[in-house]
Amino acid sequence: MKANNSNSKVFNFGCRLNAYESEVIKSILTKNNLNNTLVVNTCAVTNEAERQAQQTIRKLIKEYPNKKIVVTGCAAQICPEKYLAIEGVNSVIGNIEKLKNESWSNIEKKDVKNVSNIMNSNELNKNIVEKFDGKARAYVEIQQGCNHRCTFCIIPYGRGNNRSIPFGLIVERIKKLVSNGYKEIVLTGVDITDYGIDLPGKPRLTDIIKRLLKLIPELNQLRLSSIDCAELNEDFFELVKSEERLMPHFHISLQSGDDMILKRMKRRHNRKQSIEFCQKLKKIRPNILLGADLIAGFPTETNIMFNNTCTLVKECDLTYLHVFPYSSRYSTPASRMPQVPDFQKKLRAKKLRSLGEEQLHFHLKSSIGKQKTILIEKSFENYSIGKTQEFSSIKVNEKLIEGKLYKLLVKSIDSNFLIV
Repeated sequence: MKANNSNSKVFNFGCRLNAYESEVIKSILTKNNLNNTLVVNTCAVTNEAERQAQQTIRKLIKEYPNKKIVVTGCAAQICPEKYLAIEGVNSVIGNIEKLKNESWSNIEKKDVKNVSNIMNSNELNKNIVEKFDGKARAYVEIQQGCNHRCTFCIIPYGRGNNRSIPFGLIVERIKKLVSNGYKEIVLTGVDITDYGIDLPGKPRLTDIIKRLLKLIPELNQLRLSSIDCAELNEDFFELVKSEERLMPHFHISLQSGDDMILKRMKRRHNRKQSIEFCQKLKKIRPNILLGADLIAGFPTETNIMFNNTCTLVKECDLTYLHVFPYSSRYSTPASRMPQVPDFQKKLRAKKLRSLGEEQLHFHLKSSIGKQKTILIEKSFENYSIGKTQEFSSIKVNEKLIEGKLYKLLVKSIDSNFLIV
């Protein structure tokens, strides 16, 4: 990973919300003519995510000794001293501060820590992002933070409590991006299904989706980032059934298929609710594809408990699995529970990923002969790649226009790609 010697650059790790915020940081760097700055926007969801960010920081320091190195993001917010102690890092900026223009005015100085207590913050990011470099779809932040305290998760301490973006600002953000040519918008945040509980009238996620699609008829495709089945009601199912512009792909934060493990995780759903939620979605809109976050080897997980997660994959008909071997995060309740050996976690994660591959291959085979609406993400000399509305990867054997939508017939599959 190399930065351009003549320009500043942001190196992003982690979630879609971080990707959105990296675009805000890029615009701030440009606005302030900060041309000799490398920013690492870190993630803290796992130890591996932190390790990768730290590796990148050290590599940049070695390759670009004359550039200013700024570290921000969740890992920097949670433990700023650790990153400021890395020789060669100029500044550490918190998650609130990184989105403020004034926070970047003193990065010329050495050993600057600008990190506030995010747990006491009610501040919101009011920036408007106009484009996403190299991206065919655009992300729009609708909320920040999380009010829940899953026992394995450290992210609330990097993001703070739930803070919802006012609806008018969300509309303004989406209209700007649509006017700039984006055909698909992804609503993102830390816990988007908790949207609105802190706003007057308590509008919920389903309410604002309905209003957005009505107010912005020129928006072709609206997609949701990760959702929590414990926070959605019948209105959501009605919306999914009736609104074709809401994409038929949902990624659900399930984490486990075993009730005891879910209880120890302090999740707010059980196995039965997971299955009912997924089956109902598939029933009302049969072309829907579902993905899920799953943790392998959570503390105290036995083979029987793990097998309950494996069978959940089939019972929920999950196609896209995001599998994490459990990663012990400092000071979380789960870190103090009896741990599963590392080798066992890796084996279980491997098995879950294998199940996911089987599910994906079955879906891809069933797509042959069907017409799909495709958003082209990258175009090369002789071919293009993109995503279907169900978020399947697809390859087209001709050069098409990036960011445009096409309706094409699937002819075959190759590895994990549909082929047109």
